[in-house]
Amino acid sequence: MRKGLFALAAVGLLATGSTAACGSNSDSDEGGAEGGSAVGKVGVILPDTKSSARWATADVKYLTDAFKAAGVEADIQNAQGDKTQFQTLADGMISSGVKVLVTVNLDSGTGKAVLDKAKAAGIATIDYDRLTLNGGADFYVSFDNVKVGELQGQGLIDCLTEKKAVKPVVTYLNGSPTDNNASLFKQGYDSVLKPKFDSGEYLKGPDTDVPDWDNAQGGTLFEQNLTTNKDIKGVLAANDGLGNAAIQVLKKNKLNGQVPVTGQDATVQGLQNVLVGDQCMTVYKAIKDEADAAAELAIALAKGEAPTTATSSVTDPESKKDVKSVLLTPKSITKANVKDVIADGFVTKEELCTADFAAACTEAGIS
Repeated sequence: MRKGLFALAAVGLLATGSTAACGSNSDSDEGGAEGGSAVGKVGVILPDTKSSARWATADVKYLTDAFKAAGVEADIQNAQGDKTQFQTLADGMISSGVKVLVTVNLDSGTGKAVLDKAKAAGIATIDYDRLTLNGGADFYVSFDNVKVGELQGQGLIDCLTEKKAVKPVVTYLNGSPTDNNASLFKQGYDSVLKPKFDSGEYLKGPDTDVPDWDNAQGGTLFEQNLTTNKDIKGVLAANDGLGNAAIQVLKKNKLNGQVPVTGQDATVQGLQNVLVGDQCMTVYKAIKDEADAAAELAIALAKGEAPTTATSSVTDPESKKDVKSVLLTPKSITKANVKDVIADGFVTKEELCTADFAAACTEAGIS
């Protein structure tokens, strides 16, 4: 599976070069006419290909398709988890004269530095998926990330209830401490699980942050936690990658399927783990909707139009300023509704229901 992820990453990287929209010059001229100037170029910087498969596959595809359909040139690149590369890519895009810059920060420090440079150059800025703290982006597009965490917390409670767990020890595998989204996820699942801890119904186990969402580190940290806390009966893992890292450790100890594990992103691997019972749930975020929302904002700005879709706002916890936002709704996925993710076109039956998972797919009503 890991090998497959690297292959997907390679494909994603091939797709992340500069993409020019299809269509005649008259299409581009018409698109810029209403704004009174030529349509500008959009720069997009994605974060890595390690933390989640989405950054190498889904986001690239959906963003590219949206910009091409609108006749807007876009340069989509991936920083590969390297903060220096993130800044280098941004410098190149700013120098090339992009009119809009869309970024998924690696941390708020480097993210803010890039946003400051873009604003100084008169470039409109969009925080995509992750809010850059104290960054001052013009717009923010993401999911309701506190709600994501709430779904994870409730999902774990449902799974522990189904297993009739008594005073289960619940451990956290949180995302990166430099990612504001990880803080929001934790805020959500804490709000659901804390009453259980306070009442003594559940026992709080290790509460572990995983630097850079690194799955290998997540597995090592969880193995250490399990070694010193053999009574762990539930794992709140912040995404599917960390969930799978925990599952591999549980398998070594013949505990997979017995200890509920959560996730997020509805990756093929995560969904397969759900189908066979090793993972109790994941959270599906319709990435096409998120990419389309970001592209719609960027396209309007590139055409010199005033965006109309950012009807929500979030308050930056550091600057205390409100950021105009598009916030989308996540969905909890268990074995009972994995087929909904296929119906939405996010993954295909062929990707999901390989030989090892064919029987589980049939049992889940995927035909």
